[in-house]
Amino acid sequence: MSICVPAATDEGLAAATFAHFGSAPFFVFHDPESQMTEVVENGNAHHGHGACQPLVALGDRRVEAIIVGGIGARAIQRLNEGGVRVYRAAEGSIETNIEKLLQNELPEITAEGGCSGHHGADHDCG
Repeated sequence: MSICVPAATDEGLAAATFAHFGSAPFFVFHDPESQMTEVVENGNAHHGHGACQPLVALGDRRVEAIIVGGIGARAIQRLNEGGVRVYRAAEGSIETNIEKLLQNELPEITAEGGCSGHHGADHDCG
């Protein structure tokens, strides 16, 4: 399973999850089976409200799950259409959240549970 978690800093698994998917400065990609971790800049971070292209932001990486504090309903729909499930982050590091996901302790976010309205990168709609 390949997992993506938006992050504010380039600290790998030690970083905290970012409050919102689309405007995150970095994405941390982790494969629990191989224990490989990669941090990449979000090349789609500066987009207009509602114009997030989540699959484009992920690049050519195949991701099965995203853990995030908040994400728009349309982004969830686009991700789900691409076979990606979205989960609500808990407090703690990315590593802690990945452990919780693997233990089925994080709730899945559906499009109905996504953020709506205009907001900045420093919020938590979770």
